[in-house]
Amino acid sequence: MPAPRYKSGSSKKVYRKAPGNSSIVHYRRKKQSKAVCGACGALLNGVPRGRAVEITKLAKTQKRPERAFGGNLCPKCVKKMMVIKARNF
Repeated sequence: MPAPRYKSGSSKKVYRKAPGNSSIVHYRRKKQSKAVCGACGALLNGVPRGRAVEITKLAKTQKRPERAFGGNLCPKCVKKMMVIKARNF
């Protein structure tokens, strides 16, 4: 019977072989889903996958790309937005 803290849906079972050929269960945190574009829903490159606790430990430049709307919009949507803003200016 697993401990109550491992019964959550955020835990993932990993089966390991122990000495004596017995299998034991380890519990790990599931990986966070990949970051997606806020406008079109495409996957974002350059944004790490991980839980919020892990990402806060990274440097600012490793958290998102160095461009306008980096980490929120994909490059195609940024380009479209820049064109729209320039035309309306």
